[in-house]
Amino acid sequence: MSAERPILPPVRLHTEAELARDALAAPLLARAVRLARWAGPDTRVGAGGELVDAQLPAAAEHLGLAADEDGAAEASEAWRLAVDTGLVEVEEPDTDPGAEGFADDAEGSVTAGENLALLTGGSPQDVLSIWLDGLEAAHADATAPVFDDFADLVGDDGSIDFDALDWDPETEAEFLDGVLGNLYLLTVGEGAGDEAVPLPALAASMIVPDDMGEPTDDVLEQVSDAMMRLDDQFRVLEPIGIVEYRPVDEALLAEEGEESVPPADDDDVTRYGMVKLTPLGIYGIRARMLDAGVDAPAIGDLADKGADVLLGGIAYYPEAAARGEIELWLARHGADGAAGELLDAARGEDPQAPLRRLHCQQALALVGADAEPAVRAVLGDPELGGLARVWLAERGAADVPPPSEAMIFWLAIDTIAAQLEADGDLDELQGLVEGLSGQHSGFFDEAWRVDHPATGDVLEAMGRLHSDKKQAKDARKAAFKARSRSGSDS
Repeated sequence: MSAERPILPPVRLHTEAELARDALAAPLLARAVRLARWAGPDTRVGAGGELVDAQLPAAAEHLGLAADEDGAAEASEAWRLAVDTGLVEVEEPDTDPGAEGFADDAEGSVTAGENLALLTGGSPQDVLSIWLDGLEAAHADATAPVFDDFADLVGDDGSIDFDALDWDPETEAEFLDGVLGNLYLLTVGEGAGDEAVPLPALAASMIVPDDMGEPTDDVLEQVSDAMMRLDDQFRVLEPIGIVEYRPVDEALLAEEGEESVPPADDDDVTRYGMVKLTPLGIYGIRARMLDAGVDAPAIGDLADKGADVLLGGIAYYPEAAARGEIELWLARHGADGAAGELLDAARGEDPQAPLRRLHCQQALALVGADAEPAVRAVLGDPELGGLARVWLAERGAADVPPPSEAMIFWLAIDTIAAQLEADGDLDELQGLVEGLSGQHSGFFDEAWRVDHPATGDVLEAMGRLHSDKKQAKDARKAAFKARSRSGSDS
């Protein structure tokens, strides 16, 4: 039942049906589907599966695109996605120079791919799986090198000099993944709003060290370069549906030979690019992080687990996320027997046990009246009896036995231990500390005797947090006594 602090906060995802609809509506995938249905026996493709140049005008026209280079480029991009996602199957020509009948302009043939039918007749999971393949292809395109003249990269022997590109594919992919990870955190983090993120801030999050005060000119130049890189990359990623992107205002792009720097005026920041993850983007970036081994929890992950996994898993969740996870767990498990399972899972003396008891109490409040028999059954339990009395009192239940003084002190220590483990708000914690110690005359004279594994740590924290100097000193003395007592007991 141990818990680890998640690196990323839990996210509430849209339903798979909603996400699948968003995926089908993504402009690039929608175009790829239209081209896959348009393709037939007469569709001509090159050795790499790409549409031959002569086919691009017809493809662009079918998609309603402009009859120019931009339209042809967008049609070509959509066709590549159709190939990459299995919407069409390409039988490439025989390109073996030794084969009989080989020709430099040999062309392949096209048939409908199995995935084309899945997009209309498959499940939402099928649609999302195909879309994730499309996201991988778009990600690869976004990190691909940009060059002005391909001929300059081809050597005398026909090989391509990739070193001349000054391009490291792993470095480029890691940079974009880092940016998307930061954008994910800014989107799903506690207190995060539904606002777009300025591109300069996103670029700076990857470049400027956390401990740097005023950025140097060199760092500002790096941020500027990163912004321009990201501007290109988000233009590529937006059509697959993961972001809403307002590009950098072209009027602000530096003239040749001039330096471009991030804006200093907040009023102008939107002109330097604004980006926002869509619900589909949150789903897609999380899926990529999970594939990379990153712990990226989602609300609902624990719904089919036992109560021990639930209480351990939500230990460090923000309050709203913890409540959401508990609600889904109760919906899956039902009220019958849930209270007893939760109470059993709340026992323990490990460092996370006080947090489990805190979340157990919150969960029991959501169970409602059905929890009362199980709660009354633990009134005599030394770890759960105080929790049970609080729960019953809050519901106005009758015949609630008064707690012993030992149980009152134990519950006070357990409550503060839970807040300390959760790294709760310091002002609220200080109020809790001063409130508990103020309710009981001579609190610290008795608290050090409490048989709780966190007694010493709690009293030491109370000494740090208490605003009354005498009370703080008494708390520190009590902490010393508690640790001395614990040492002698062992």
